[in-house]
Amino acid sequence: MTPKTVSRALNDAPHVSEAVRQKVKAAAEELDYHPNIAAQSLIARRSFLIGLTYERPSPSYVVELQNGALGRLEDGRYRLVVLPFSHVASRPEELGRLLLRAGLDGILLAPPACDQPALLNMLERQKLPYARITPHSELDRGIVVTMDETAAGQAVAAHLLSMGHRLIGIVLGDPSHAASMGRMEGYRRAFSELQVPIDESLIVTGDFTYDVGYRVARTLLIRSPRPTAILAQNDDMAVAAIAAARDLGLAVPHDLSVAGFDNSEVSRTAWPQLTTVNQPVRQMAWDAADRLIAALDGKSDGTAPLRRDHAHELLIRASTAAPGAP
Repeated sequence: MTPKTVSRALNDAPHVSEAVRQKVKAAAEELDYHPNIAAQSLIARRSFLIGLTYERPSPSYVVELQNGALGRLEDGRYRLVVLPFSHVASRPEELGRLLLRAGLDGILLAPPACDQPALLNMLERQKLPYARITPHSELDRGIVVTMDETAAGQAVAAHLLSMGHRLIGIVLGDPSHAASMGRMEGYRRAFSELQVPIDESLIVTGDFTYDVGYRVARTLLIRSPRPTAILAQNDDMAVAAIAAARDLGLAVPHDLSVAGFDNSEVSRTAWPQLTTVNQPVRQMAWDAADRLIAALDGKSDGTAPLRRDHAHELLIRASTAAPGAP
């Protein structure tokens, strides 16, 4: 067996039979051999670095993103470089220059970077491969991993409406994130289907953060009449609403029902546990990384669809009940 064949087998390169690949890897494991990534980079003139960029989301969302990408890269030759960046919508070209200078082989674009045409144009001109996680525009452009956030928003709003809530406060996320608009469209569809008017004065912006979510939830709860339920566009803001309610002497869900979005760790550790939408962030990040690596390694034959949809799930827990329920 030639050194070139051994190298191709260890690097999962094409044109090596599965039997040979397994034989080489078994021998490497027996000899405790580990390829030198730096040496491979010099020979191949590649960095074997995959970037992940996102903007100021909740900590739990970031953890899910990173764990998904790292899960795919584990035990492989690629490494993850995390590149947080603020105010993407107002300076996409600046982010593009940062990514192009970073020496990456490919990039995972989380919201809102995944929805910036100027950024995508720059990456395409410089031939830097990318995969987009939950974009809302130009879904036929590049590798796309997504979920129907409008349908998910409709499901959680319909849940509260079906229990009899009519005064429902809505805490939006960052308006520069297309996800916020998509979820709000879902809420409106649920209200419309049941012919329930939305009180526009009960819609506030919470910026996807706990601190702002707490402040705006409190402004809703000191109103008269106050809402009997709050729809928050992520779990951090929903948990903040529960804290604001308790500080005002209100019991959840007897005095106030609260629903979130994401099914992050905080939704499961909150008390009461939070009704939320399971957005499979970890699985989507894993899928995006997997498909990006396949493209980088020449394993994508071009026949597979560039877009892949993931399903949401409404998780009904103890933070929601009918108005005044014990």
